[in-house]
Amino acid sequence: MNVDFSLLIPEFILAGAGFLVLLVDLLVPKAQEHRRNVVTAATAVLGLAVTGIVAIATQIDTGERLYDGLLFIDRYALLFKVLFAGIGIAVIVMSVDYVADKMRHPGEYYALIVFAVLGATLMAESGELLTAFISIELLSFSLYVLVGLSRGDARTAEASAKYILLGAISTAIMLYGISQLFGALGTTRFTEMGPLLTGAGGWNLTLITGFVMFVAGLGFKLSMVPFHMWAPDVYEGAPTPITALIATLSKAAAIALLLRFLAEAGSGSVNEWRMPLAVLAAATMIIGSLSALPQTNIKRLLAYSSIAQIGFILVGIVPNTVIGANAVLLHVIGYAFTNLAAFTVVVVIELKLGKESVADFAGLSKRAPVLAMIMTGALFSLAGLPIFAGFLTKFYLFTSAVDKSLEWLVVIAVATSVISLYYYIRVIREMYITETEDGSKLPVPLLLAGLAWVMFAGTIAVGTYPQPFVDATNAAATVLTPWIGL
Repeated sequence: MNVDFSLLIPEFILAGAGFLVLLVDLLVPKAQEHRRNVVTAATAVLGLAVTGIVAIATQIDTGERLYDGLLFIDRYALLFKVLFAGIGIAVIVMSVDYVADKMRHPGEYYALIVFAVLGATLMAESGELLTAFISIELLSFSLYVLVGLSRGDARTAEASAKYILLGAISTAIMLYGISQLFGALGTTRFTEMGPLLTGAGGWNLTLITGFVMFVAGLGFKLSMVPFHMWAPDVYEGAPTPITALIATLSKAAAIALLLRFLAEAGSGSVNEWRMPLAVLAAATMIIGSLSALPQTNIKRLLAYSSIAQIGFILVGIVPNTVIGANAVLLHVIGYAFTNLAAFTVVVVIELKLGKESVADFAGLSKRAPVLAMIMTGALFSLAGLPIFAGFLTKFYLFTSAVDKSLEWLVVIAVATSVISLYYYIRVIREMYITETEDGSKLPVPLLLAGLAWVMFAGTIAVGTYPQPFVDATNAAATVLTPWIGL
């Protein structure tokens, strides 16, 4: 049994960074509110950056299992470790001006983001059900608190209550599913579950119940239909940077865990779960896209958009191939850049105008032309138009499904992508065509402007020069080859 704690140095740095942020918050005088905000944010960013650098420097060629497969330290986990650190840094930078204006406890806020990144990292490394469950709860509890930290907004308390209550239900469902799987198979390790599921000679009721409930618990974290009902209200009521964190970090972490679980534990029984998951993917794309059509609040619109995006990601998971896994990983990276770019613009609008409806984007092309351009690029990427990340990543996702004769699923994916153009173009129309009475220039904070440019550049880079990203995702996806083949 490998118990080399040096393999967990990045995780120790993350945990230490979270507690260090809290300590720094205590040491800075309460009267120096601006300084507390900046120093605690800088400490959190530094901790996340060091985590990513150390992980790359020490684990680029590592392929180890800790505690007989409870944790996997490999290139698959490394890719997500670096991605999660990057998402955490982006959300913290997005939050500095927002926290100064709307939040009460900067230290707790930034520390919880770091702990959320730690939980997500452990989810990507998990090779066993209970380890995965504990990691999910670390991420979830951090998000529950973050959703309710904003001051002066009645929607925040409502969103936090709904998120906690529905999250508790999903937790109970997942834990019951784990107990059923353990009762039927006698193990909770993914690699040990695979051969047992393959040789089960037909799934019995206990196995089906356990498998369905575990995936349903993850489906809640993904806001996959029919477990999506919480997303619009939580997205709207949460502080906007935390909405971005939920839309990127939480979703990517759940995808990382689901992809590894299905590859290692479910590859031998793919014929049993492929069609039900394909049906869920189709329903998620259809309901997400159609529900977004009447939305007038930009955060609710992006919530339903994110639901549809999960459907597209499931199109790549359903084939259960390395090609599909590679496409999923690439889409997750492109989606992170795209979503963070869009939410950065939403944060600016909320800070400067105090509003977040689609109509509030009217005349943005004249008031802040760069922001309008970046928002347009992000929306075109979500719709899957050329030169942007979404076009290339969706193409790879759809190709992987066609390879497994799932053309009907690709047809639905293409149709819902076309539908999505309507509600994305509504926002673009407001920015470029609708006139506004206030034609004054909209000042953009320097940090937010820089972040928007970086995320926009990432969206373009994935869409036009994807080779570095493809190389990284291919190295990560090949870790799954022993179980699912090419």
